Amino acid sequence: MSDLVITGLLVLSLFLILGSGVWIGLTLSGVAWIGMQLFSSRPAGDAMAVTIWGSASSWTLTALPLFVWMGEILFRTRLSEDMFKGLSPWLQALPGRLLHTNVVGCTIFAAVSGSSAATCATIGKMTLPELARRGYPEHMTVGTLAGASTLGLLIPPSIIMIVYGVAAEVSISRLFIAGVLPGLLLGLLFSGYIVVWALRNPHLVPAADAKMGFTQKLAASRSLIPVVLLIVAVLGSIYAGIATATEAAALGVVGSLVISAVQGSLSWANFRDALLGATRLYCMIALILAGAAFLTLSMGYIGLPRHLAEWIASLGLSQGQLLAALAVFFIILGCFLDGISMVVLTMGVLMPTVQKAGIDPIWFGIFIVLVVEMAQITPPVGFNLFVLQGMTGKELPWIAKVALPMFLLMCLAVLLLYLVPGLVTWLPQQMMN
Repeated sequence: MSDLVITGLLVLSLFLILGSGVWIGLTLSGVAWIGMQLFSSRPAGDAMAVTIWGSASSWTLTALPLFVWMGEILFRTRLSEDMFKGLSPWLQALPGRLLHTNVVGCTIFAAVSGSSAATCATIGKMTLPELARRGYPEHMTVGTLAGASTLGLLIPPSIIMIVYGVAAEVSISRLFIAGVLPGLLLGLLFSGYIVVWALRNPHLVPAADAKMGFTQKLAASRSLIPVVLLIVAVLGSIYAGIATATEAAALGVVGSLVISAVQGSLSWANFRDALLGATRLYCMIALILAGAAFLTLSMGYIGLPRHLAEWIASLGLSQGQLLAALAVFFIILGCFLDGISMVVLTMGVLMPTVQKAGIDPIWFGIFIVLVVEMAQITPPVGFNLFVLQGMTGKELPWIAKVALPMFLLMCLAVLLLYLVPGLVTWLPQQMMN
């Protein structure tokens, strides 16, 4: 049977099982079992057991539940309220004024959260009511939040970077450091868009609050000190080579518990809810990873990744053409699957092709994260769109429309990273030195 027919049958099986409401992780395992049982000589049962156990017992994966737990703890502190009070005095002078709190707030919270949806929900709870009360246009407040909250995937610690690192067998610490400059670049692009919009529409920007002196601004920013120290401790320990990603995650959990206790929000109920929330999210991700690992093994026995790599190589595509094709492929795939599923489902097939094309796997990881960010704000399965719909009550097409400028800025960021790859690779090289 030809590769095309086998691939068609497996893809059809995937969508039929998904459409019946089966969990994604179980669907991936089921499709892998079908492929191995029908199209290879290896017994599927013992292969599934060994692969799923090996995937679930990976030490590298330990960082994931710890970073998720850290984000869940901080989600239940007064961090969001304190962040708005600390940031707003410094942003009044910029064109667009407090609209920048969406971008800067998401950038800061992304550095301690790791989740795009958590960043969107936390910062949205803080900024949307406040900006609406002050008279900022709703299409700008919702649109900029939709885009800026995707920074939760790019700025370390990032859940999806850990997933990519495990799936592609790449250093998670180097991935984290590689995401810093692209994350800041994307934040600057978002803020630049706000500045241009404000200069073109000055009549839509509410008047500034009463001016504050420098010492008053510093006093208002005291509440930002704990979270800044936590970011420095987590990322600094990785960059300095003192701690691995897993050890830095454990440090982050301890630091978030200390911040929560100092703020007076560390109750037994909050501790329990944070632990249960992190457990539920991690179990979902671990099941998807285990299913994807088995699917990757199954495809390897069938020979699909090798044949796909050979077929793509025969097309004679340049690196730029290959990356453009992959970007379109992931954006389309993002209309139907969440980011983690996209990464774990495709890495086993794509990595041989990417390596054969001479693309740095660290750079490719950041490229994948950026493209997955785009998928977070594309309907019908854009997770950030769902979060914002629940918070604002607006229709999904309206939210997608106001987020479109942010999507285009992400496309620009991908182009800049391609033209200047040092934006991704420079910091990891310094860390290695």
